[in-house]
Amino acid sequence: MGIQERKKRERERRRQQIMVAAKRVFSEKGLNKATMEDIAKEAELSPGTLYLYFKNKDELFSSLSLRILQYLNIRLEHIISSERELKEGERITALKEAMYDVYEFDPVMLINMFHLQSSETLKNLSPQLLKNIRDLSQSSIRATAKLFTDGIENGTFVDEHPIALAGIAWALFSGVVLWEESKRIIDEEKNYLKETLDVAFEIFERGIRRRPPPDEPSGGE
Repeated sequence: MGIQERKKRERERRRQQIMVAAKRVFSEKGLNKATMEDIAKEAELSPGTLYLYFKNKDELFSSLSLRILQYLNIRLEHIISSERELKEGERITALKEAMYDVYEFDPVMLINMFHLQSSETLKNLSPQLLKNIRDLSQSSIRATAKLFTDGIENGTFVDEHPIALAGIAWALFSGVVLWEESKRIIDEEKNYLKETLDVAFEIFERGIRRRPPPDEPSGGE
């Protein structure tokens, strides 16, 4: 192994060390209360070392958020690849389950990511990191929209713009997650996320299903 390759591996190892420590700190203290000093202490490094890899706390947190977006895209691609096997009434269910699976993968980071995307924090990121986040976010919207496009084309869903339907689905998911999380802050015993999502997406699906005219036989299941 050459010197350059060794340095590259060492830099990546140190970067991962910082991200693992950051995840622990963010999970314990949250994005707003956590500091770079806290993360440096957890990683057993000097604060100055962290700034060699990440220009600020927002960039470090956003780098962790990329894992959530990457996993989300993997789950959505899996649905698309198996879409032909799905019955008409299973598309929305598969989407809902993929979303909930992403939540279970890392609930703390997902919740913080929702807060991140609705804040001024994105303005503090490097152009490349911002591009990575934007590309992954757009990819997930396009994948979600494809599920609606296919449903519109085969007459299952109403003829509305699939990107708009995808946006509504994600707004529904993020809204339910943040609402249920706010209730858990008051009472940790309350955790009705799965049940609430089931009801929300059932109502959503009923709303976008195409209703045939009275003289047209209904298709589907």
